[in-house]
Amino acid sequence: MGPWYVIACIPTSIETEAYNGVETYTLDIDGSIDTVFTFNKGGFDGPPKRYNPRGFIVDTVNNSTWGMRFIWPFKAEYLITHLSPDYSRTVIGRNKRDYVWIMARTPQIEGADYQNLLKELTGQGYDMTKLRKVPQKWPDAGGQGR
Repeated sequence: MGPWYVIACIPTSIETEAYNGVETYTLDIDGSIDTVFTFNKGGFDGPPKRYNPRGFIVDTVNNSTWGMRFIWPFKAEYLITHLSPDYSRTVIGRNKRDYVWIMARTPQIEGADYQNLLKELTGQGYDMTKLRKVPQKWPDAGGQGR
């Protein structure tokens, strides 16, 4: 749970011009996940955008398979395919290999770590030519400047 910076993704239609993308997850008392996705559209000074889908844990053993509902009643598949041991990086994917998100607790990750995640995604069958690095630039060290 908590905030995750979107480092790179095979973007959905709303993410093609995202800057400073952050997904924040909060576990609600009913077990669902309040999700807030914020970004600036088209540039760092672009208009702020906010989406609030609801997540549902499907795999309650490993908590690695979620349904993400953007529009009721449809739930999109949301698979946690990678989580670093220190919870600093994660990768969210889909069986269709149509979308993927590399996220981190900080606005950037080290080059070697990023390259290792790209190799992992290539091995999983994702088309890396569709991957978009999400520009991240924050005025303060904490990153959550809004």
